Amino acid sequence: MTNRLHNKKQHKFTRKHFILLVVCIATGFIIGYSYNLAKDEVNVNTAYLEQEDIFRTELIEQQERNHELMDELNTLNAQIREYEKVFAEVEDDYKELAQEAENLRLILGELPAQGSGIKVILKDGDYDPKTTNPNDYIVHESHIFMVINELKISGAEGIAINGQRLKPNSYIHCNGPVITIDGKQFPAPFVIEAIGNPQTLMSSLKISGGVFDKLLNDQIVVTIQELDNIKMPSIND
Repeated sequence: MTNRLHNKKQHKFTRKHFILLVVCIATGFIIGYSYNLAKDEVNVNTAYLEQEDIFRTELIEQQERNHELMDELNTLNAQIREYEKVFAEVEDDYKELAQEAENLRLILGELPAQGSGIKVILKDGDYDPKTTNPNDYIVHESHIFMVINELKISGAEGIAINGQRLKPNSYIHCNGPVITIDGKQFPAPFVIEAIGNPQTLMSSLKISGGVFDKLLNDQIVVTIQELDNIKMPSIND
């Protein structure tokens, strides 16, 4: 009887231990699996965070580089604008100098001239039997000089007398009824053509007490008219 009770208790104890062992094993397995799973997750998170840090660092570096490039671009744009400004100024100066050189060539007679202007015709005055000196009513070089000097002062770009283009150093000499211009003789009437602003040239000659009045006082017949188109050859033609 006693042995049966003892065996029964022993059997019951062994069964409890087995169940406990199984539970422990299962618990250990679960804990180990959970640990490994947590460890893998931690490793993944760590790797992800490290990669994220790398990307963030690269992004910051790229942004800083972009700022540097933007500063360089702004600096280069400023330099380009400065170059364009200097070039525009130089170009304007060049155009102005080229135009001035062109005007000087026209004045010097090195270029053919064409444009609007005026024509002044000087004729000897009518013969006066009361006057014994014919010089009192004929055209002299002084009369011609009065006209051409006034025309030059008024901005004439080119002047010609009887078709002969004048140079800055042209020699004009009166010899009786004819005048000599740079070695060529021309008879009266003397036709003086000037290219320039017709109103300006006309006004300068007809100003009160000016050239026109002086010529009339010297018994010279003067005719002044505007022309739309005057052509003059260069001094080399």
